[in-house]
Amino acid sequence: MSVAASTLDYLKHHQLKITTAESCTAGKIITLLSQVDGGGACIESGYVVYSPHAKQRLLNVRAYTIETFNLTSCEVAREMVHGALHDSPANVAVATTGLLGPDALDGIPPGTVCFAWAFRIGQVVSVFSRKEHFSGSREQVQLAASVHALQWLPHFHQRAVAGERG
Repeated sequence: MSVAASTLDYLKHHQLKITTAESCTAGKIITLLSQVDGGGACIESGYVVYSPHAKQRLLNVRAYTIETFNLTSCEVAREMVHGALHDSPANVAVATTGLLGPDALDGIPPGTVCFAWAFRIGQVVSVFSRKEHFSGSREQVQLAASVHALQWLPHFHQRAVAGERG
């Protein structure tokens, strides 16, 4: 069973709907989910926000956050995930922002991706984030990051259910 299929099973079992805010993965997370039969039942929406202006305009990422921490940062990913969840009836959001390569930018090596997962449980929103590094071509990094985002969703959901925040 693919990671997308097992994640969809998890979403269905826990009655979760997902929205995404994808920069470097460029919609690949939603694509992977939508390629599984019945995937649409758990997908609410997906934002592809590549430019800093799109992140600010569509997801309310603050210019201060981008200027202070850089586009490839957990701080930006956390604001992206909050923005995606804000006007959505979804109760799960995943955000990605990173550098596919081939060159480093502002001292950040290619293959660096920052993730954020948010879960709305009642009136509480729990957010988790992490920074990872993947190697390979742009396409390989994009796919690996998308799979990683889906793979870790159940883990962080269980932590949110337990009342943790990260």
